[in-house]
Amino acid sequence: MENNTVAEKLKSLYQLQSIDSQIDQIRVLRGELPQEVADMEDEVAGLHTRLNKFETELTKLEQQALDHKNNIKTAEALKAKYESQLDNVKNSREFDAINKEIEMQSLEMQISEKRIGSLIKEQAKKQDEIIILQNKAAELVKTLEQKRGELDTIVAETEKDEAKLQVASGIAAQKIEERYAVAYNRVRGNMKNGLAVVAVDRNACGGCFSQIPPQTQLEIKARKRILTCENCGRILVDLELSQEVNDETKQISSL
Repeated sequence: MENNTVAEKLKSLYQLQSIDSQIDQIRVLRGELPQEVADMEDEVAGLHTRLNKFETELTKLEQQALDHKNNIKTAEALKAKYESQLDNVKNSREFDAINKEIEMQSLEMQISEKRIGSLIKEQAKKQDEIIILQNKAAELVKTLEQKRGELDTIVAETEKDEAKLQVASGIAAQKIEERYAVAYNRVRGNMKNGLAVVAVDRNACGGCFSQIPPQTQLEIKARKRILTCENCGRILVDLELSQEVNDETKQISSL
C-alpha cells in the first residue's frame, strides 16, 4: 500500500522501526540465554556421544579379555591332553613333538595372561574416563535445566507482549512501499542495534551521531523528502515525529 505524502511514509517507516525496536528490547532482555541453552544442549549431546563411544570401547575390551580367558582354558586343556600322551610315546621323535606342543600351549597361555593384564589396565583407565564424563554430563545437565527454567520464565513473561508487537510490526510493514521496505530491511540487517530509521537529535544522526548540516535538518523537518544519513545510510526523521510515533507504539504492548 502506498502512502499519499512523504510525511505519512516517514511516519510509517518510523512506526515500524519503533515497533521492531520494542521487539529487539524484549529479545535483549532474554540476553544470551537462548544461545547459551542451545550451546549447552549441543555440549550435552556431544558428551553423551563420547560416553556411548567409550562404553562401546569398554565392552570390546571386556570381550577381548574374555576371549583370552577362553584361550587359556583351551590351552590348558590341550596342554593336559598332550602331557597325558607322554606316558605312551613310542620313540624320541614322538616325545619331542608332544613336548613342543606342550611348550606352544604354555606360551599361548603366557601371551593371553599378559594380554589380559594389559586389557585390565585399559579397562580401568576407560572406566575412569567414563566416570569423569558421566559426572561432567550430570553437572552440565543440572546447569542446563536451571538455564532452561530461567529462559522459560523470561519467555513466559514476554511472549504475550512480543506476540502483540509481531502482529503490529506486520501491519505496519504492509503500509510501506516495497522499495522502502527493502531499504529498511537491508539497513536494519546491517546495524548491530537494528536501527534503520532514526531521529535527528541535538543536530546529529540518532544512529551514528554524525552531525547533520543545518540545511538538511530543515528539509527533514519539512517532511518533503526522504533523506538518509550520509555517514551510515539510516533514514532520518525529525525529533517531533519520532516522539509522536513512540508514544503511539508504546501503547501497543500495554493493551
